[in-house]
Amino acid sequence: MAQVEATTERIIAADAETVFDALADYSGTRAKLLPEHFSEYEVREGGDGEGTLVHWKLQATSKRVRDCLLEVSEPTDGQLVEKDRNSSMVTTWTVTPPARASPAPS
Repeated sequence: MAQVEATTERIIAADAETVFDALADYSGTRAKLLPEHFSEYEVREGGDGEGTLVHWKLQATSKRVRDCLLEVSEPTDGQLVEKDRNSSMVTTWTVTPPARASPAPS
């Protein structure tokens, strides 16, 4: 089967550390962010970033429901990687602070 890759980017008017902490908060914030395509959300281990094991069902299409059991790691600062134990699906979240403008030459 061919590999499918999708990328999206969002600019959020908040401190990068605050955004990362919200994404890594599987026991609180993350459940509140998921749209209606996700159901049966359950944190099975951990709950905050690295070492978390989280389960949900994803309504991938009108007829297909994917049962996901995700292991969370933090390979680098500002990055969360969710690897599904039930498939080859991997989701990588990368949070970076905005680039700082260089001072104008004098």
